[in-house]
Amino acid sequence: MLYRILLVEDESHLRENIRTNLELEGYEVVSTGVGREALKHFKEQRFNLVILDVMLPEMSGYDICEQMRLEDSHIPILFLTAKDTSQDIVHGLKKGADDYLTKPFNLEEFLLRTKALLKRSVKGAERKEMDTYRFGPNQIDFKTYQAKTPHGEIQLTKKELKLLKLLIERENEVVSRQDILKNVWGYDVYPSTRTIDNFILAFRKYFEEDPRNPLFFHSVRGVGYQFTPLEKD
Repeated sequence: MLYRILLVEDESHLRENIRTNLELEGYEVVSTGVGREALKHFKEQRFNLVILDVMLPEMSGYDICEQMRLEDSHIPILFLTAKDTSQDIVHGLKKGADDYLTKPFNLEEFLLRTKALLKRSVKGAERKEMDTYRFGPNQIDFKTYQAKTPHGEIQLTKKELKLLKLLIERENEVVSRQDILKNVWGYDVYPSTRTIDNFILAFRKYFEEDPRNPLFFHSVRGVGYQFTPLEKD
């Protein structure tokens, strides 16, 4: 498989050095030093990984990352930047980055992190191709927005389907409210914790044989929400 990487770095010498080393690893690299051009490439082409500087002309890497996340919640994004305080790192991760490496960096470490993120991108692509999903007595059709449940067939909303897909993709993991905001509601609307709770309560009514004793959909106080599929049929 040929991995494609979008490299966004405004320092030309460093950009070419990184590009050369990535190409020596067998990756195909599209590079730019301009934020708007990076977004144009991202929307028009397919990539397995984005490597993104923070301090760029026109718009910051944080803003670029935020816009990319609205287009694709799965593609791994690695910040490569001289901004190295703990606040900078936390801010970058909150904006949607998967990893954060500060300059100057060790080339071997950079390539290892790149390789790990590319493996994750393949898994993400496999998940995105999911059309139907079964767990317990339930079956969800992601194309028709329909579900078969112990209580009959139901029609799901777009928001319900997005949240279901996120929880299923992270099965057995506790998904934070921040992740749900980023991947389901985007960045323009910020629902209250109670709003997300109401979605989980609805899922229990739909998919649990006994909503008061849920097997699949759980709220983890102060942390987030968890989907536990048990044994899938």
